[in-house]
Amino acid sequence: MLKKQENRKKRHKRIRAKIAGVAARPRLCVFRSANHIYAQLIDDEKGKVLFSVNDSSPSSKVKGQKGKIERAKEVGRLIARKAVEKKIDKVIFDRGGYKYHGRIKALAEGAREEGLKF
Repeated sequence: MLKKQENRKKRHKRIRAKIAGVAARPRLCVFRSANHIYAQLIDDEKGKVLFSVNDSSPSSKVKGQKGKIERAKEVGRLIARKAVEKKIDKVIFDRGGYKYHGRIKALAEGAREEGLKF
C-alpha cells in the first residue's frame, strides 16, 4: 500500500511542476481519501486557498447522497457554483496524481456541468 501512495505523490509532484494557479485562473486541486473527496481552489501566486468544498462537512448537503461517485459529482457542482459566484469561470484542474476516472472524473464532470472551464 505504501508503494501506491509513493507513486501517487511522484505523479502529483510531476504534475505540479508544470501547472500553477493564478488569481484569474486558479488551480482546482482534488484530494481523495478512502471515504471522502475534497476540492479546493488555490491561487498559487499568493499561496492562498480561495475556498474549499468536501463531502464530509455538515454544510455541504452531500451526506444524504448515495455512493461515493454521486457525492464526488455533487462536490464538483458545489465548487463550481461557488467559483461562478466569485466570477471565476476558468480553472486549471489538478487531479492530485490520481487517474482521471471514477470519483475524480465525476467531480470534474460535475464542475463542468455548472459552468467551469478547464
